[in-house]
Amino acid sequence: MAVALRLESIERRYVQGEGTLEILRGADFVVMEGQSVALVAPSGTGKSTLLHIAGLLEHQDAGEVYLGEQGTAGLPDAERTRIRRTDIGFVYQFHHLLPEFSALENVMLPQMIRGLAKREAAARGKELLGYLGLGKRLEHRPGELSGGEQQRVAIARAVANAPRVLLADEPTGNLDPHTADHVFHALQQLVEATGLAAVIATHNLDLAARMHRRVTLQDGAVVELA
Repeated sequence: MAVALRLESIERRYVQGEGTLEILRGADFVVMEGQSVALVAPSGTGKSTLLHIAGLLEHQDAGEVYLGEQGTAGLPDAERTRIRRTDIGFVYQFHHLLPEFSALENVMLPQMIRGLAKREAAARGKELLGYLGLGKRLEHRPGELSGGEQQRVAIARAVANAPRVLLADEPTGNLDPHTADHVFHALQQLVEATGLAAVIATHNLDLAARMHRRVTLQDGAVVELA
């Protein structure tokens, strides 16, 4: 397996009044292709900060983020945006679907923004949504879908452009246990079928136990869990 994502000596701090809050202190983290990693840590320890830096949404104060072999710290914002669009998928606790568009249209949009023809985007969207068990819900708008269905559409949208890395921040946090299990199973299927590397921040220890690896944050460093 090849390395999909590597964080090397990442530091992140925030100035608070006259003091400095150290969030990440030389954090190192590697995720391989086709590997799912659960990020399990209490609130306030820097989980979202780590994901934002890994996803090039936030700049670190020191260290480097590699996607494959490409370092990103010195890249201009336009190139970081291009990489986010093509190589990184994001799923959040709330689905953030566009309410005026159907499930299929929500999955087509990021592909068309990237330059894919409408017909090809529709074919890819139908394939992904069908794989996630939503083949009969293509034309439904978000308000006509259940919470679990909405989150599966969000997952399909996140992987529509075949990213190298998927970053998910509490993707099942708003769902009941049964629905959360269904959504998580769909996410795992995608990882195994596509070779995607996935980092999923979660408080659900049962779901975390089913992933390939589990890590936490301690004193600003990424630490492997058994």
